[in-house]
Amino acid sequence: MGAETASFGGRPGEIPGVPPALSARKIVKRFPGVLANDHVDVDLRRGEVHALLGENGAGKSTLAAVLCGLYVPEEGELLLDGVSTVLHSPRDGLARGIGMVHQHFRLIDRFTVAENIVLGDRSQPLVLRKENIDRAVAEIAERYGLPIDPAAHVGDLSVGQRQRVEIVKTLYQGAEILLLDEPTSVLTPQEAEALFATVRSMTADGKSVVFISHKLGEVLDIADRVTVMRDGRVTGDVDTKSTTREELARMMVGRDVDLSPRRADAPSGATRLQVSGVSLVGARGPVVQDVSFEVRAGEILGIAGVSGNGQRELAEIIAGVERLSSGEVVVDGVDVTGKGPRAARAAGLAYVPEDRLGTGLAPGLSIAENIMLTRPRGFFLKRSAAKAEAQEIIAKFEVKTTGPGAVTAGLSGGNAQKILLGRELGSTDGAHSAQVLLAASPTRGLDVGAIETVWALLHSARSKGAAVLLISEDLEEVLAISDRVLVIFDGRIVYETPGLGASRERIGLAMAGVAP
Repeated sequence: MGAETASFGGRPGEIPGVPPALSARKIVKRFPGVLANDHVDVDLRRGEVHALLGENGAGKSTLAAVLCGLYVPEEGELLLDGVSTVLHSPRDGLARGIGMVHQHFRLIDRFTVAENIVLGDRSQPLVLRKENIDRAVAEIAERYGLPIDPAAHVGDLSVGQRQRVEIVKTLYQGAEILLLDEPTSVLTPQEAEALFATVRSMTADGKSVVFISHKLGEVLDIADRVTVMRDGRVTGDVDTKSTTREELARMMVGRDVDLSPRRADAPSGATRLQVSGVSLVGARGPVVQDVSFEVRAGEILGIAGVSGNGQRELAEIIAGVERLSSGEVVVDGVDVTGKGPRAARAAGLAYVPEDRLGTGLAPGLSIAENIMLTRPRGFFLKRSAAKAEAQEIIAKFEVKTTGPGAVTAGLSGGNAQKILLGRELGSTDGAHSAQVLLAASPTRGLDVGAIETVWALLHSARSKGAAVLLISEDLEEVLAISDRVLVIFDGRIVYETPGLGASRERIGLAMAGVAP
């Protein structure tokens, strides 16, 4: 695609004489207090994969919603094959061949695959002929490499299979332009590769795909061109063949970013965290099953897995938030089993939970007050010291807020995560020493610049002798900074490997429940 960089009408991304399949011109979309899209231009050619790259809050998902008719912009226009077009709804978009597969699937579990696919299709006769629907679904599935059983109930399908249903449904409805919103966020590496193969077969068939992501590596793997967004604006539009991961990161955050792998500089020391035979039985059966591992001083142990396989419950058990059914948790030599979060923290555990508001922070309190909650003497700590620490965190993590007195509930998700990280990671700086750091999805919602900061802080904690347990659904993150990697599936630890030289293929198989 590198040769096709000439412009049509002076705009990047258009080929002389051939208008783009879909164009956005000066799109403006506002929400209360937020300018989500600020005069955005983007062009999508026929038969290409065009990535919208940016961190959470950059405006890419809002733009995609405008492109498919879910949102109507306050300013600007859309052009379909060069013709100005107004989309009033997603149904309107589909009628013009534009369909979107959302990050959170919109399927009904108790319906079959075929029933979900025809649901809402007004072109269907009142009495449906099952064999006709099954045949049409099977033809699309075979054509684009999306194996699914039309008679299967959606509730029985894996996450990857449900995504196939969403894609087949969009194709069945006649979409020639598909928008895929963060499509790999819940997939194993093998499922992601299968999705990429499907995307390539669709573009080879003349369809156009908008691939929305915040992951630099996969964008370079799948996209022909990339539009980078930051704070609602376009900061770059480049061919993937002529750019690099570093250049894309720079466009995303406005400065150089180092996301190179980080390993321990010295052998690990004594055991700081011991988890032995931990199990949890919920209302619907086992959630965590006989989990055992240890984390040593000066080590980062990463636990990888697809969402919903017991990671959240395991973290809460270790932190004392969830009462286990059996087993033992020892923090720095102190048995804290079933004694609650206060005992775990007193033994030397710092905890960054997946649920930043509610479990991690008190949304009704100010930033400074949230710092005070976990410091020695609690609210008896001098307010001046708490404000000073809060201000340091705000500056270090570039938190967008009015100051330490701002109420936490008013922060965006990403900024709330930064406050939580600053409070807990700050507890390993010597002033508030923690021997064990438990971080669950610590970079979710953060831009690559903040991710760089978080990784550096985790590395610093490890270098100072803390044992770090990282639980993350982002396999790239786990592989980048973990000294050892465990894989959790269906509440069990099913695979272990050193972080250095770990096989993505084997880890991916384990994440899918297949013995590597």
